Formats: sequence, C-alpha cells, structure tokens
Amino acid sequence: MRAGDLRHRVELQRAAFTQDPVSGEMIPSWARVAEVYASIEALSARDFIAAAAAQSKITARVVIRHRNDVDATMRILHRTKIYKIEGVLADPKSGLDYLTLPCSEGVNDG
Repeated sequence: MRAGDLRHRVELQRAAFTQDPVSGEMIPSWARVAEVYASIEALSARDFIAAAAAQSKITARVVIRHRNDVDATMRILHRTKIYKIEGVLADPKSGLDYLTLPCSEGVNDG
C-alpha cells in the first residue's frame, strides 16, 4: 500500500450511548475511535451492477492501514458523508498491511 493512495482524512466512529441527566434515558450517539488516512473509491457502474445482482448495497470501497479495532458495527465519516462499514477484509498477503472496508453510503443513526 503506497502512502500516496491514502489521501482522505476520515473518522472511524463506534456506536455509543450517553445517559440523559434529567430522564435517565440512554441516548444513542457516535463516538470517535480514531482519525486515519484512507483511500475512498466509489464503485464503478460495472461493480455496482454486479453488487446489485448479489442483493448488496455496497456503494464504496474504503482502504485504511491495518488496525485491530475495526469491525462492521462501526461507521466512517468523511466530510459530510457517512459510510456504514459492511465488512472488514484483511489484505491477502500478510493480513497485517491494510484493510478493505466495503461500505454503504447514507445516514446511520445507531
């Protein structure tokens, strides 16, 4: 993975709950896990058609350096776009170089 490919600064977020001090109700929110550099690729028309045939909603492919704390319950925030992580795929050679994150785009409220 070339460092120049990772040109987008993104925020990894995990679902969190905070307690309302008045009502005691647990309110869903998102907490920052880390800010990392990433490569974000929108799927080509060909990839999108193939994904749709498999009943998938994958709209982008995000690649980041390997981390042990990334899972499919998280989301990625890039500028004003929110990407829901649909899976975590380690690189095929060592499994420790980078992660490919197939993502769907849209609001993910938690």
